[in-house]
Amino acid sequence: MSFLGNLIWLIFGGFLAGLGYILGGLVLCVTIVGIPFGIQSIKLGFATMAPFGKEVSEANNGDGFLRMLFNVLWIVLFGWEIALAHLVGGLILAITVIGLPFARQHFKLIPVALFPFSYSLR
Repeated sequence: MSFLGNLIWLIFGGFLAGLGYILGGLVLCVTIVGIPFGIQSIKLGFATMAPFGKEVSEANNGDGFLRMLFNVLWIVLFGWEIALAHLVGGLILAITVIGLPFARQHFKLIPVALFPFSYSLR
């Protein structure tokens, strides 16, 4: 069932959303300072391309000051806009019964879009 959901997701916008994450990540990787953010963006891009059958889980690479700092910088620079886009997309899809599973995937991606250094999609 997750294969069918991912296929429909890709056809109706998931591919473009994932491609946007990946292209943005590649642009961020141009500078040395942007590499950690670019890598997280690319990971988000691949996770966004196939969200069905995956769960949001806490990253297991420890809590540290650098991770917290990166999350704060991410939220201020990129995260709130991405999370808002997922929220709006989810609300629009939640209007119809057919769109509910896809709205759920958008809502699932919100914490990952806000805190990519603390959460991951597995």
